[in-house]
Amino acid sequence: MYRTNYCEIDLDVIRHNVGVMRACLADGVKFLAVVKADGYGHGAVQVARAALEAGASMLAVAIPEEGAQLRQAGIDAPILVLGGIECEAAEAVVACGLTQTVFDEARILALNAAGERLGRTAQVHLKLDTGMCRIGVRTPEEVRALVKLIDSLPHVELTGCFTHMATADEDEREDTYRQIARFEALCAAIASVHPGKIIRHAANTASIFRYPQAHFDMVRGGIALYGYPPVPEATGLRPAMRWVTRAVYVKTIHPGDRVSYGGLFEAERDTRVMTVPVGYADGYRRGMTGKGCVLVRGRRARILGRVCMDQIMVDVTDIPDAQAGDEVVLLGAQGDEMIDADEMAAWLGTISYEVLCSPGKRVPRVYMHE
Repeated sequence: MYRTNYCEIDLDVIRHNVGVMRACLADGVKFLAVVKADGYGHGAVQVARAALEAGASMLAVAIPEEGAQLRQAGIDAPILVLGGIECEAAEAVVACGLTQTVFDEARILALNAAGERLGRTAQVHLKLDTGMCRIGVRTPEEVRALVKLIDSLPHVELTGCFTHMATADEDEREDTYRQIARFEALCAAIASVHPGKIIRHAANTASIFRYPQAHFDMVRGGIALYGYPPVPEATGLRPAMRWVTRAVYVKTIHPGDRVSYGGLFEAERDTRVMTVPVGYADGYRRGMTGKGCVLVRGRRARILGRVCMDQIMVDVTDIPDAQAGDEVVLLGAQGDEMIDADEMAAWLGTISYEVLCSPGKRVPRVYMHE
């Protein structure tokens, strides 16, 4: 690493956050760790291992490629692919031993054909649409038809069903209560035609803390795994990521001098400007212009002018000892100060999930307590 610019990931914090969520569960309820999108930017393989060590029973990814990456790393725990697949991907899913989400006849038949070719059985979870209106079957009639189809095929096995809560993190709760009731009705439709026991899961992260009646047989922990509470009830979590770099230059500019592209910032006094080697090509978003700040020597330094592709400039006038080589924290704690992903999201008009996924491939992940 020639440039100090990395995300520090504390895997003990991941383990801690798993424990916080599992403490909300009744005996026998399993915990699934959602590690899609490269573990929300934290590194899927390392996060998956830490979550499993802390008691997770299953992992979830968005696409088969993410599941294949975990298998290639030697992870043999059950892995659920949450999204739909193209029929051509069925063979890869079966070959990797992934559990595939299904919701229509074409994909079920494709998985059965792949299983026949490979001499294996494809495990599937049936997605039930109870109000998200994204993917999933909506009526008892559709449910029974697909379950009967699955049970008639020799190379497909129904091992679970699930839904996703659309508004569990909102103050208005009636929609979530309705979703839970619809889920129970569709689970009853499955039971009416399928004799075996399957895993039922409905609770996303917010529901883990807010809706114990939605826990069923398993819950899915996402954003809280990484330390960010989706609802006020989610207490005791700790952020696992800290984004760090080092200053490369400090200079003094004078009244009338303008900083960065377009000259958006014009100095009104002698101003000490620190140049930091991070920009939007690293995932430090251009939308931070005029809004964001960083930490230098435990104090906040605001961004001056536009965020560039590879560099930003910050005001260290009131941090008189600041100099080239100083650690600069973009996300996380330094001394008694903290910039978390929720605050950065507020600057950008987005959510913490997007901020955590933003640091790009030029920003290595460095793991503590691996």
